[in-house]
Amino acid sequence: MILEQPSFWLRWMFPRAYWRMDKNDHSVYLTFDDGPIPEATPFILDTLRAYEAHATFFMVGDNVRKYPHLFERIVSEGHCLGNHTFHHLGGLKHLTHTYVEDVELANSYIGARLFRPPHGVMTPSEYYHLRSKYQIVMWDLVTRDYSRHLTAADVVENVRRYTRNGSIITFHDSLKSIDKLHIALPASLRWLTEQGYQFKVFE
Repeated sequence: MILEQPSFWLRWMFPRAYWRMDKNDHSVYLTFDDGPIPEATPFILDTLRAYEAHATFFMVGDNVRKYPHLFERIVSEGHCLGNHTFHHLGGLKHLTHTYVEDVELANSYIGARLFRPPHGVMTPSEYYHLRSKYQIVMWDLVTRDYSRHLTAADVVENVRRYTRNGSIITFHDSLKSIDKLHIALPASLRWLTEQGYQFKVFE
């Protein structure tokens, strides 16, 4: 649970970020980080379409630059757009102005009003600079689909165990995740549908 759900101190550090949406609404917010890439994005989009689900894609600007046709498909199929920096920068490894410039470069390709920091971390200075322009979106549940220590069944179990009303659920649109997602994503969407959850994106 320490890894799947955010700690109190993280929520305290970024109080104006979205961590969980309305706890009285039987809905979830699916999110995908790190894409788009040809090895993963088409399968994810096909699966979402099969379950009539929309999601928010927090995209790396350089991937959008390299694969504009995938970006255009995400847009055309009605999904929500998010910025995930241009170079997938770690917020604790760079000066604030370097980090902010990288976010702005990404947004010249993405045009999003939502931002999620790679690895879910950034400095207080980066947070205060970015929150004036972007709605920062974190998570209520990280599925850990990227972990080499977990199986597809483990990923589905994380979804079943930790999802609740208003959960912002994080999957990854990446090479590390896609093998597991071939099984875990449709299984998770099937279970969420059976439980009566609606799939929503950020207004």
